[in-house]
Order: sequence, then C-alpha cells, then structure tokens
Amino acid sequence: MSSETPYSNGRADALALLGTGAVIYSADLITKALVVASIPVGDSVDIIGDLVQIWHAQNAGAAFSLFQGGQLLFLVVSVVALGMIVYFHRAFRSHSRWLQVILGLILGGTLGNLTDRLRQGYVTDFLSVGIGGTRWPTFNVADSSIVIGIGLLVVYLLIIDRHREEATA
Repeated sequence: MSSETPYSNGRADALALLGTGAVIYSADLITKALVVASIPVGDSVDIIGDLVQIWHAQNAGAAFSLFQGGQLLFLVVSVVALGMIVYFHRAFRSHSRWLQVILGLILGGTLGNLTDRLRQGYVTDFLSVGIGGTRWPTFNVADSSIVIGIGLLVVYLLIIDRHREEATA
C-alpha cells in the first residue's frame, strides 16, 4: 500500500513540475531568440501604441538593472533557487498538484535566465510597459514566470495550504 495521499502521485507530480518548467523554459528561449534575430539592441517596436513595446535590451544586472556585473551572485542565487525548488517539491509532494505547477513556473524561469547568464553573461529582456519615459523596467518570459510563481507560492503557502490544514484538523 502506498504512503501517498489520494491527492498525490509522485510521477505525476514530477511530470507537472518538469512539464511546466520545460514549457516556460522553451517559451523563454524562443521569445528571446526571436527578439535577438529581429530587433537590434536598443531598438523597440510598438505593440500596443506606446503602452506595450518589444524593446531589445541586454541586462547584466538583476531586476530593475540592479547589481550590474554581479554574475557570481546571480549564479549562486540561481543554484539556491533550484535547490529550494527541489526541497519544496519533495517536502510538499503530498499536497495539491497545482503546487508542482507553481514550482514549475519558478523552475522554467530560473533556468531561462540562468542559461542566458551562462551563455552570454547577461539576460535578454524585451517586454516594456509604460507611457513615454515612464516605463516599468524591461523584462522577459522568465522574469514574469518567476514573479508570478513566487506570488502564487506565497498565496498557496499562506492561504490555501493553511485552510487545507484547518479543514483536515
């Protein structure tokens, strides 16, 4: 008899994690390659007027272009993030499959930006949102999936999982 709960199947959970990670990783690499192949660095193309633009940027820093040139720091953070994903996958494998999908978002994004840093020494960013000179820092698919994944992970752990524990107590 298996020790897994009715909500969990180890292989299916791993597939949810790795499958989601692979989709995000592929989408990130493909979109970056399309931008690199079609838009010179520093140029932009309007998608929805001035509000949304594809803007080819090379970011050697972190979010908001902080810590420019801190490659070793980013590599260490990426390795720690990958270790945490493995930890959460194992520690919460008896929980909802959605948690594995959330971890897959973070995994795919982390691997996407890590691949850029290892291959190029910088991350290709291309999505720009704003009006005129007032713009959100340029980002990419990997950045979006990491931010969305971490946000959903916090919601899951603080709200959904807490309600689940209360209901089973």
